[in-house]
Amino acid sequence: MLKEKTTGHLACFIAYAIFGINIIVCKDLTSSRLISPIALFCLRSLGAGSLFWLISCFLPKEKVEKKDYGKIMMASLLGFFLTQMTFLMAIPDITPMDCSIVSSLSPIYTMFIAAFALKEPITLRKAGGVAISFLGIIYLILNSVTGAGSTVETSWTGILLMIANSLCFALYLGLFKPVITKYSVITFMKWIFLFASAFSLPLAAHELATFDYNLLSGIYLSELAFLIICSTFITYFLIPLGQKRIRPTLVSMYSYVQPIIAITVSICIGMDTLTWQKSLATIMVFSGVIIVSYSKSKVEK
Repeated sequence: MLKEKTTGHLACFIAYAIFGINIIVCKDLTSSRLISPIALFCLRSLGAGSLFWLISCFLPKEKVEKKDYGKIMMASLLGFFLTQMTFLMAIPDITPMDCSIVSSLSPIYTMFIAAFALKEPITLRKAGGVAISFLGIIYLILNSVTGAGSTVETSWTGILLMIANSLCFALYLGLFKPVITKYSVITFMKWIFLFASAFSLPLAAHELATFDYNLLSGIYLSELAFLIICSTFITYFLIPLGQKRIRPTLVSMYSYVQPIIAITVSICIGMDTLTWQKSLATIMVFSGVIIVSYSKSKVEK
């Protein structure tokens, strides 16, 4: 039992640490404007999907019930297609630090999902946590949209898209947990990425067919390989692995690893600057999220 939990904790930590680095890599790759977000998403889906299907060929065949194909398709649409598309569209217009701060709001969204789906009451303590985080985001917007203290300006578009990104992923984790845990990671993910490829390929086919791949040389090719193998294949393998072994509340707590990694790396490489305004906004957002996360619910009691 202890070994299973340790595996779950380790899987979540590694996944969210990679997500933190992913923000930096995507920022650099998408800012080059060499390839559109939909084409980049399609390459990630096809690449990671091929790896999951290849591995499944060497494992015992697991049959998916017919009634679950629709659920998996919707999970793919919400948890990968919309989540990743909003992220890839946002990242050119938001600094890595601002991106990581906004994306840390997922536990807040999870609270509202639980209130709607599980009829879990929103306590005064939870409402207070939401208010603190909301004020932190407003303060971040007021100080970042003007480009204060940043080498790259953050826009309203970037912030709103990242809010949509976090909401989509929270909905995916909250609404599709039964089907996520029903099948093995490989079986579930190979279908997730097959549907994701089906969503994106018709939209990206022309660009992928006419794109000059010689432009993806050196650093850009390395970044694309990182996105496909590490940020997509490995992370989407590890997260369900963690979900099967530890409670959802513990899984969500590991989302704090992502902004810590992203902020540290972006400052170290000179991609962003830590100002006192951003420090204050970060403290406010994190404080609110922690208050919500540690507030006990009916389900946990």
